[in-house]
Amino acid sequence: MLMAFIFNMALFSFHFPLGQMTDLIYTEKELVQSLKEYIQAEESKLAAVKSWANKLDVLTRASTSDPEVYLAHPVNAYKLMKRLNTEWSELESLVLQDPSDGFISNMTVHRQYFPDEEDEKGAAKALMRLQDTYKLDSESFSKGKLPGMHHNAILTVDDCYDMGKTAYNEADYYHAVLWMQQALRQMDAGEEHVVSKADVLDYLSYSVYQMGDLPRAIELTRRLVAIDSSHQRAGGNLRYFEKLLSKQLKELNQEVQEPATEEPIQLGTYKRPKDYLPEREIYEGLCRGEGVKMTSERRSRLYCRYHDGNRNPRLLLQPMKEEDEWDSPHIVRYLNALSDSEIEKIKELAKPRLARATVRDPKTGVLTTANYRVSKSAWLEGEEDPVIERVNQRIEDITGLTTQTAELLQIANYGVGGQYEPHFDFSRKDEPDAFKTLGTGNRVATFLNYMSDVEAGGATVFPDFGAAIYPKKGTAVFWYNLFRSGEGDYRTRHAACPVLVGCKWVSNKWIHERGQEFRRPCGLTEVD
Repeated sequence: MLMAFIFNMALFSFHFPLGQMTDLIYTEKELVQSLKEYIQAEESKLAAVKSWANKLDVLTRASTSDPEVYLAHPVNAYKLMKRLNTEWSELESLVLQDPSDGFISNMTVHRQYFPDEEDEKGAAKALMRLQDTYKLDSESFSKGKLPGMHHNAILTVDDCYDMGKTAYNEADYYHAVLWMQQALRQMDAGEEHVVSKADVLDYLSYSVYQMGDLPRAIELTRRLVAIDSSHQRAGGNLRYFEKLLSKQLKELNQEVQEPATEEPIQLGTYKRPKDYLPEREIYEGLCRGEGVKMTSERRSRLYCRYHDGNRNPRLLLQPMKEEDEWDSPHIVRYLNALSDSEIEKIKELAKPRLARATVRDPKTGVLTTANYRVSKSAWLEGEEDPVIERVNQRIEDITGLTTQTAELLQIANYGVGGQYEPHFDFSRKDEPDAFKTLGTGNRVATFLNYMSDVEAGGATVFPDFGAAIYPKKGTAVFWYNLFRSGEGDYRTRHAACPVLVGCKWVSNKWIHERGQEFRRPCGLTEVD
């Protein structure tokens, strides 16, 4: 069987698939129980010490009122010797007992499975990614008001501060401003916090300066100086900002004016910096359901039908239900492509193997992780289980294409924030060696199984022609990546939108050119 080419995808910055995160939930519950047991042991120990202290307090008050009279009684003299020689030693042993041993041991066992600093940073970046893609302000996030959610999860002042600090440390001043401002807003509203207002204003004022807003940077820095006049940077920053603003106004022949009264920074106060992705706005708009070019005229050309795979014996009695999703390029969806039991079996096989998805660096050819592809993936061979073999055969029956030269079935799990930014499934002319080791030609077609519903987000979008296809458990979508001429269809550049709420499971089958010579004959023109 053909070895899979890991021209792979990438999942959520958590770097933890939902299955592993579910395990962490139960791990945390176990640790809480262990912590309660430790607290109970400490309370029992403290109660015993308090009992000793109260008893000895009564004794010493009596003995010190008149020591000679007290010691004149031989029993008192004996008991004093006994207490100091034996009982105080027992009390010392009691105090030195450490009930935390069990809790620490439990922590040590589980710590190896804990997320690390990179995972925490990735989780913060995932929230920012969702914030950008779905145009959600920091306040909505901090109050947990997300589409499709029936219960809220609150971000505290300190949570917002940590989000802002993560962005700041990455020189992402745009998000640092949004989250530090939210921390300040909640702080000003009287919420409890550990972080100081001076620290929030310090990060916020400098981030605002980096965004080019000198008047607001001056206003925020003045607030910082008013709170902490001895702050090591505030005074110098204020003088620098004021001098810089004066210089700018002088160059514009404007008089120096007092900075306007500070107003809360909102989502649209500053323009989000451009990045490496030229179709960023189109792509994210499609993820939000904006800009979909499904006109009434185009819709009239879409049909649904029964599909028997050109009278394939396995589909004659139970043909597939096929629906057109798009006319050109032709994208179809098949209903009931996978049963619930098949989905569960595939997930069961994949979960132990899920690893951070990778992409091939076009310069070095080395597989590496990338922020634009955030998912966990695994590859399954047909020989591993009859279910995988059956799914591969079904894909062959439906498409009429051989899967003998296809890549292994790839299972991908996208948690919250999981995405794969716009990409091509086929290799372009500037990547002639992308599939060379396989010896099976280019990826002629993509068969994508949706193995879960997604509460919000997670659509498959095509920025070139404005299509958005939403996950529906048990269905599959299919399209050709190459024209009959063998040339790549650049319209099929597509993306997996970030998962806003829920968990997305898919399985991909990338079908290659070799073996399709008589199943999909070549043509001289670039037509579907």
